[in-house]
Amino acid sequence: MNQKLETMTDLFENNEIRSIWDSEREEYYFSIVDVISALTDSNNPRNYWNMLKKRMAEEEKSELYTFCVQLKMKSKKDGKFYNTDTLDTKGILRLIESVPSPKAEPFKMWLATLGSERI
Repeated sequence: MNQKLETMTDLFENNEIRSIWDSEREEYYFSIVDVISALTDSNNPRNYWNMLKKRMAEEEKSELYTFCVQLKMKSKKDGKFYNTDTLDTKGILRLIESVPSPKAEPFKMWLATLGSERI
C-alpha cells in the first residue's frame, strides 16, 4: 500500500499528502492541510482551511468539518507527531469540491483509482 500512496505525490508536483490507513475502519485518512496546500499553492494552507471551516459554518454547511478526525501525523517541519485534521476518502472528495482549483482533477482520478482497486 505504501507504493500507492507514494504515487499521489506525483499528482501535485511532488507535494506530499500525508495519509494513514485505518485497518479497523478499512479507510484511508488524508491530511486536510496537505490537500489544500497542493490544490491552492497557498502560503498558509492552515489558515485557508480555518477560513473555509468558518465560511461553511456561516453557510450552515458544516457537515464537512464535523467529519474531521484528528490523527497523529508526522510534521514536515520537525519530524514530530502532532494531531492533524484528516478526512476519509469521501470527505476529501467533498473538500476538493469546496476548493476551486484546476489541480483537483488529477486528485479525483487518483482517488477513483484507489477506490476501484479496493472494490
